[in-house]
Amino acid sequence: MTVVGPFGLSVRDQALEADVQAGLAAVEEGLLEATKSEVPFITEAAQHLVRAGGKRFRPLLVMLTAQFGDPYAPGVVPSAVVVELTHLATLYHDDVMDEADVRRGVPSANTRWGNSVAVLTGDFLFARASHILADLGPEAVRVQAEAFERLVTGQILETAGPQDGRDPVEHYLDVLAGKTGSLVAVSCRFGAMMSGADETVVDVLTQYGERLGVAFQLADDVLDIASDSRESG
Repeated sequence: MTVVGPFGLSVRDQALEADVQAGLAAVEEGLLEATKSEVPFITEAAQHLVRAGGKRFRPLLVMLTAQFGDPYAPGVVPSAVVVELTHLATLYHDDVMDEADVRRGVPSANTRWGNSVAVLTGDFLFARASHILADLGPEAVRVQAEAFERLVTGQILETAGPQDGRDPVEHYLDVLAGKTGSLVAVSCRFGAMMSGADETVVDVLTQYGERLGVAFQLADDVLDIASDSRESG
C-alpha cells in the first residue's frame, strides 16, 4: 500500500500490503467455496460474476479497518465474504431491473440465462451470505439485517422517484446512502468489529464507510452516464 504522507512523500507500507493481500486472497477462496452447489448449473450461474472479477472494494475495506484491531481475528475474512456475496447478489437483481446487457465486461446473467435465473441466483447468494453470517453471532446478523433493509429501501426509493414537492437532489442522496452507503458502512463496521477495535473506532469507521459509499456511487453513476461501456465494462 502506498500512503502519501506530509509534503507529498510516498511511503510504501509493505507489512500492511502483505496483510491486506493475504486477506483478500482468503476472501477470494471463500467466495468460490460459498458459491459452490451440488447442482453444477447453480455453481456456474453463482460464480459467473465472481469469476468476472471486480474491484473487491468492500472486502478491501474490511481488511483495512481490521487493522484497527487484530486483523487476523477469525471473523474478519468470513465477514468480508458476507459483504461481497451480498453485493454480488444485488448486482444480479440490479441487472434484471436495469435490463443490463453487460456486467464487468461479460454478458450479464439475465442476458445469458434469463431474468428468472438471474433473480434466483441472487437469492441463492443471499442465502449463502446468511449461512456464513449465522456463525458470526447475533450482533453481526442484526447489523447486516438493518443494512440490507436500508439497501432495499434505497432501491425502492430509486424506482419510485421523489415524492411531489421533495428536492430531487435530496432524494437522490438518500437513495445513494441506502443502496450503496449502507453496505459500504457495514464493510467498515465488520472489519473493525470483528477485529475487536474500540467501539468508538467502530462507530467512526462506520460513518466514514457510509460517506465513502455515497461518494463511490456518485462516481459510478457518472461513469454509467458518461463512459463508453467498451472501456468501463
